[in-house]
Amino acid sequence: MQEALEGVKVLDFSQLLQGPYATQMMGDLGADIIKIERNGTGDIYRGMTFLNKWIAKDESPCFMAWNRNKRSLSIDIKSEEGKEIIYKLVKDTDVVVENFRPGVMARLGFGYEDLKKINPSIIYCSASGWGADGPYVTRPGQDLLVQSVSGAAMTSGKKSDGPVVLGTSLCDQVNGLNSVYAILAALYFREKTGKGQEIKTNLLSSAIAFQMQDFFAIQNLNTPFERPESNIGHPGSGAPFGTYKTNDGYLTIAMNPWAKLVEALGEPKLMQYDDAQVLYDKRDEVHAAIEAVTITKTADEWLDIMLEMDLWVAKVHNHTEVEQNPQVIHNKTFVEVEHPKAGKVKVTNIPFTMSETPGKIKRPSPMLGEHGEEILAELGLSKQEIQELINENVITIERL
Repeated sequence: MQEALEGVKVLDFSQLLQGPYATQMMGDLGADIIKIERNGTGDIYRGMTFLNKWIAKDESPCFMAWNRNKRSLSIDIKSEEGKEIIYKLVKDTDVVVENFRPGVMARLGFGYEDLKKINPSIIYCSASGWGADGPYVTRPGQDLLVQSVSGAAMTSGKKSDGPVVLGTSLCDQVNGLNSVYAILAALYFREKTGKGQEIKTNLLSSAIAFQMQDFFAIQNLNTPFERPESNIGHPGSGAPFGTYKTNDGYLTIAMNPWAKLVEALGEPKLMQYDDAQVLYDKRDEVHAAIEAVTITKTADEWLDIMLEMDLWVAKVHNHTEVEQNPQVIHNKTFVEVEHPKAGKVKVTNIPFTMSETPGKIKRPSPMLGEHGEEILAELGLSKQEIQELINENVITIERL
């Protein structure tokens, strides 16, 4: 079966998370992703991990998560030989993705203006932390920093908690999605006109756009959010919207008709709060009153009662519990792939289906420079020429 992005070639200079996530999504849909990695050491993420633990002794779960369906070329792009190889690759490349600090690629001779001279129809996506220019352009841009500057860290948690950052890399992943969104639009435009173009995305703009509902409300209602002191789920919402302790964990209660929720809880006294303004003004008090009831049963017992009444509720899972969730299993959200060094590893599956061009996980994350010989042979280099590049330390090929 044909793949949606079959025939699209992507030269991926990105590392860490936002760029690699974008290119991985395109690889899942059939694009040929050639990952250009620093000679000898590779993507910075290869040297970072969680829990101070490694897969197969020295493979990073952080790197492996964002780099499936790619081929790796580990190359010294500052050397004359390395530059010549990159320029040869660019000739028939459709998309370039990079997330260095603004100006770095141009100084290396690989900026948009440089590469479009070689390939005028190229689509060139630069993903930065703060933007391509401006007062923050020299600052390091990273997810946690952007969560802080964008206001996201002051959206969650209790009033007395101080900032609460989201554990997962929200800004990186949202900007990865926006990068793919723009690249696909550019590919469609090029199909119609033959014209390539330059795309610039950044973490800060994506993080703010992801909060557009919040900013729209604050700016147009002229009232700032004030976080509650209880576990209400949004600083602009009243009770019951939030999480509640149960006898064995936590239950999430979303938007529900108040009288119907009170009936499910079996506590008629709660009807004293049956007013939208009261549910907002006294949301901490209401939260405590609800939790005094939910603590008396297990989360599953409450689910049975409330789902029977078609209320919007869910059980709060930790990561281990997520994998055992029956809907997650049904959706085949996690699958196993074979890695050349680590053996079978579990990965999250492609999160959507397509009837005519379904995505595929064809390759695990690559070993450093694993596909160097293959990629250079496609450029017409002989085995002897490739071996000379290895001997001269222009390229690195990691072997088992």
